[in-house]
Amino acid sequence: MILLAGDFRQTLPVIPRSTPADELNACLKSSVWKHVKVLHLSKNMRVELQNDQSGNIFSKQLIDIGNGKFPIDMLTGCINFPQSFCQLTRSKDELIQKVFPDVSQNYRNHDWLSERAILAAKNIDVNELNFKIQEQITGELRIYKSVDSATNQDDVVNYPPEF
Repeated sequence: MILLAGDFRQTLPVIPRSTPADELNACLKSSVWKHVKVLHLSKNMRVELQNDQSGNIFSKQLIDIGNGKFPIDMLTGCINFPQSFCQLTRSKDELIQKVFPDVSQNYRNHDWLSERAILAAKNIDVNELNFKIQEQITGELRIYKSVDSATNQDDVVNYPPEF
């Protein structure tokens, strides 16, 4: 028995020097799907254990978006979110103000910071938001750089590739 988990809509094989038809024929759904028994998870356990009703509603809405159940505006081709789904902002500055209100006073409070995040699809947007937020904090700006390779090549075997 093998347990496979995930959203197979997002799982495609990578075949060097292949055609799109080769990739479709090799995908999991085409190759072994007739032998697979599909089991559906019915509870979001993170939401269930926290007993958070608003989290439960949000979780169901995300599943509905993924399954294409949200209505689409025929003029724009965009999804119409219900009012309870999220708060839309008109600018990046307004977004920062809503997520990090009074950041200049609260940035040292780790509990306060751990409850906030802005997700962005591109690193350029992340960097722009980070710099705008940092500008609101007084004091000397320090940049800590990281290294993405082992400095001693003999140590390479001591670290997994994802490290």
